[in-house]
Amino acid sequence: MKLSTILGQLRILAIIEGISYLLLIPTIILKYGFEMGLPNKIVGSIHGILFILYCVWVVYYAMKKKWSLMKTLICLAASLFPIATFIVDQRILKMEVEDELLAATNK
Repeated sequence: MKLSTILGQLRILAIIEGISYLLLIPTIILKYGFEMGLPNKIVGSIHGILFILYCVWVVYYAMKKKWSLMKTLICLAASLFPIATFIVDQRILKMEVEDELLAATNK
């Protein structure tokens, strides 16, 4: 994954956003089970920023590549479920990389 491309950045954001979502689980346990709210506040803030960045990158890339509304909504909805961004990365974004490589070789 290349960080120099929008697609590469989107794929990285999808993975990091998914990880940050999963990290909320232990911090919620700490918050409600052991009355330690600070870890949840920190991870929650980071996750919120990553969530917004992921959504912005999805919309930007979708507009740039003229994605269908359904594909765009699937990618956006993935940010609402803990492991869905990993699935989107493998099933949609990875295919976008292959399509871009194929288009580049056909020029």
